[in-house]
Amino acid sequence: MDDSWKDWVHITKLDPDKVIGNDAVAEIATSGTDALMLSGTLNVTRENMQELLAQVKEYDLPIVVEPAGPEAVILNEVDGLFVPSVLNTSDIRWMVGKHQWWVKHTRVDWSKVVPEAYIVLNPASSVGKVTGARCDISAADVAAYAEVADQYFSFPVVYIEYSGTYGDPAVVAAAAEAVSDARLFYGGGINNAEKAAEMARYADTIVVGNAVYDDGVSALKATVKAVH
Repeated sequence: MDDSWKDWVHITKLDPDKVIGNDAVAEIATSGTDALMLSGTLNVTRENMQELLAQVKEYDLPIVVEPAGPEAVILNEVDGLFVPSVLNTSDIRWMVGKHQWWVKHTRVDWSKVVPEAYIVLNPASSVGKVTGARCDISAADVAAYAEVADQYFSFPVVYIEYSGTYGDPAVVAAAAEAVSDARLFYGGGINNAEKAAEMARYADTIVVGNAVYDDGVSALKATVKAVH
């Protein structure tokens, strides 16, 4: 996709495994969020990804897919594909293995692909458990992973993922100090304006997901207002 995504400061993440009404989708799409990311860890299939896409595609808002695995990849009618590689895991499948399988069995439209270097920091989260991420690491460790992703592997996105819980701003700040070229994304536990503003001090882009389902669209709108 083109580089317009680098200007996004707020992304709303919607989970294909969760139910959301059409009225809520309409409010989200007009909330001022910069893009919708269709993404989940558990029970994500091509079918429920397509169902969610059908709900959101009528709105004039960039839509990207962040697949949990090759089986959840869809490219038609979306603007981009943000593909994560988890750096802080010893299970190579989540860094490059599933990606190799995907490329081997699929004709990839690389013009739509944006690679993400994920650093997963919540051991209780689904993504932490599924990927076997080593989450008990220091801010210096996180910063080193971020610098390797940025300077050695040239990932365009470094994503600090606390998934469902609010993270340590000092850790995000350390990652921000280490990154010079990549865009720094932060996701996890942002459900009000104060948390959104705090993490936006360090991250280029905040990602809000669970708040939509747990706290409602009004909470999402507060986070949008805080960063725009």
